[in-house]
Amino acid sequence: MVGEPGSLRYGPDDEPAGRSGCGEESAGRSGRGHRAVPHTADIRVEAWAEGREQCLVEAVLGLVESFAETSGTHPTAVERVRVEQGSDDDLLAGLLDEVIFRLDVHGQVPVDVEVEAVGGGLDVRLAVVDVGSVAITGAAPKAVSFHELRLEQGPCGWTGEATVDV
Repeated sequence: MVGEPGSLRYGPDDEPAGRSGCGEESAGRSGRGHRAVPHTADIRVEAWAEGREQCLVEAVLGLVESFAETSGTHPTAVERVRVEQGSDDDLLAGLLDEVIFRLDVHGQVPVDVEVEAVGGGLDVRLAVVDVGSVAITGAAPKAVSFHELRLEQGPCGWTGEATVDV
C-alpha cells in the first residue's frame, strides 16, 4: 500500500535470502541496502540486494538520502515512469536520471519506490513529495556519470554503483 515508507513492493524477488558467507564484499551488509560515499566533487551511490529490481530501488533511496532527509514523510503523489531496456547499467543510469529530472524540473523527491520488470524495461512508481517538505541535507544531484557505472549480478545477489555529479 502506498503511503508508508517501505510499503511498496520491489518486484518478483522481494524476500532476500541474505548475503552471509559472501566474503569481504558483504561485510557489514544485510540482504539489501545502500549507502552514499563522498567522492571528489561527486557522490558515489552503492546499492545491493538479492534481486535486480530491489537493487534499483536501493540505488534510488541511496541517491535521495545523499541530499534529503525523508523519514517520517508521507507521499503526496505517485508518479509512474517507464525506463526502457538497454543494458542493466543503462537501466540504473536511466532510473537515477529520472529521479534527478523530477527533482530539478518538478521539485519532487521520491520517498518510496516500486520497480517491476515489464516487457524488457522497467515500470517504476515513485511515491513523491514536494522538495519543500523535506529537510535538505546535501548538494542536489545534477547528473549520473557513466564512468564506473555498473549494475550486475554476482554470487551474493545484485550490486549497483553510480557516480553522481553534485
